[in-house]
Amino acid sequence: MKRLKIAIQKKGRLSEKSLELLNECGVKISNTDRKLKAEARNFPIEILFLRDDDIPQYVEKGVADIGILGENEVLEKDKDVSVVEKLGFGRCRLSLAIPKDEDYTDVSYFEGKKIATSYPKILQKYFKEKKINVAIEEIGGSVEIATGIGLADGIFDIVSTGSTLIMNGLKEVDAIMKSEAVLISNKSLDNEKTELLEKLLFRIRAYKRGVGSKYIVMNAPNESIPKICSILPGMKSPSILPLAEENWSSIHSVVKEDEFWDVIDALKDVQAQGILVMNIEKMIL
Repeated sequence: MKRLKIAIQKKGRLSEKSLELLNECGVKISNTDRKLKAEARNFPIEILFLRDDDIPQYVEKGVADIGILGENEVLEKDKDVSVVEKLGFGRCRLSLAIPKDEDYTDVSYFEGKKIATSYPKILQKYFKEKKINVAIEEIGGSVEIATGIGLADGIFDIVSTGSTLIMNGLKEVDAIMKSEAVLISNKSLDNEKTELLEKLLFRIRAYKRGVGSKYIVMNAPNESIPKICSILPGMKSPSILPLAEENWSSIHSVVKEDEFWDVIDALKDVQAQGILVMNIEKMIL
């Protein structure tokens, strides 16, 4: 049987998360020394450990069949690959920043100025759309020091918490794009490898649905059930089981993580009691 070759970062912010995702999908890796490659013991997949900025090219050329990396790198490298799934981790934004004492009104501030970045293609496209002329200074790392040493008037870089900007006397003034880890694929996979990719995607999506949801159980008087059902549609509809106490029921449902607290507040208003909340490991539809 063929093996699906997946490229992930050898090191860096997405490396551990990528391995964690594979593990949660039941893919057990035989070694993780990351010298070059590793094989899974229980799934026909081979892991290649590469630099993140090399992954799009390796996938385009078919050296790797699929890869996990930041969406920002996919856009910057602009290779002929398919983004098949957003993975929900490694979230950040690419932002423009300037010295903290500078006055800033809007993006026209950058007209005629020099900006340092590791993402020149994304930045150039942005300013071309805005019809603003800038000089772009491409550098490989330590972008945040560029204004302090006089290399540029501003920077364009990845921002997560903003603490690095503050440490270097900068302030974020415009977030150009949001990014997260994505799964990319070669566009010419054969039928066997496409089938393996679909199996892996099935597991990834089940895991994503699980971590993005909560399983909740509550007790409520039967008269409140219609109102509760309108709050808790669940995957199809809430499960309702009668309790030993007459005219009371136990109601089970699934709530999305980002809606959780609003739903809980609404449930309290319609006499739901003893609300139990549990994490979901996987959720298969």
